[in-house]
Amino acid sequence: MSLKALMRGPLPVTAPLVLNPLMAKMAEAAGFPAGYLGGGATGYQKVALEANLNLTEMCHAAIDIRAVSSLPLILDAACGYGDPMHVHRTIGMSEAAGFAAIEIEDQLVPKRAHHHIGIEHMIPIELMAAKVKEAVAARRARDFVIIARTNAMRASTMDDALRRGEAYRKAGADVLLLSMAHTPEQLRAIAERLGGPLMYLTGRGGLAGTGMTLQDFGHLGYKIVADPSTPLLAAYAAWKKVYEDLADGFGATLTAKADWTRLEKDMLAVIELERLLAVERATVEPGPATRPAPPA
Repeated sequence: MSLKALMRGPLPVTAPLVLNPLMAKMAEAAGFPAGYLGGGATGYQKVALEANLNLTEMCHAAIDIRAVSSLPLILDAACGYGDPMHVHRTIGMSEAAGFAAIEIEDQLVPKRAHHHIGIEHMIPIELMAAKVKEAVAARRARDFVIIARTNAMRASTMDDALRRGEAYRKAGADVLLLSMAHTPEQLRAIAERLGGPLMYLTGRGGLAGTGMTLQDFGHLGYKIVADPSTPLLAAYAAWKKVYEDLADGFGATLTAKADWTRLEKDMLAVIELERLLAVERATVEPGPATRPAPPA
């Protein structure tokens, strides 16, 4: 089912962060209907920032994921990788890579690292509206979703963010995302002023601490709820611990050897190793009756 079709349901489409094929398959196995290829997290895993990324590497990530998973993918495309003219190629490549949706924000190109310490470099409303308009004009698939994002709540005021949202919807955006809104009061004010469809980016831990449920978000017109960070932070914590444990004598000082057998079997099931082995058995791998006997 397409992302646009999923968005017609009563509950928001939940999309956790997925950065690679294994994460996508795990999210799919857990029952999630969509995935979110976040720019910030992608930058971090490359020991860089979202500001250092380009469209080609994001599309490569999508191709790897789509090669094994049918999970609809939302692309966090930062500032669209250029001005209104450049957005035409951004949309074309995003569609070709198999993304179901693209999220474009109203910040300066090239994006700056200061975004990570709370300093936003906003572009004029008119320029961002032009980007949205050209994104809509460039898409070829009717189901490809254009998400317009503003960070104005942190850069200026709620009223500025709302005015920007209105302008971007008028320019043709399918979904609006006003980031940095996290309290129930803010989220309701956005819904009352702009109406749906809306998107919400959760903080760490998903909806924990918001005081709201998916049903609450659905009633307000939020059609997509994405978590851009929790899976990467959880993975980082696990990696950090295992490297620290191994660094102490490379495991020789551990009192008990960890048994990873069940976890490895689970991972191989996600990878579908048995299906690939079955293909070899049926085609190129000789059976016991035809396998050459070992030398005496």
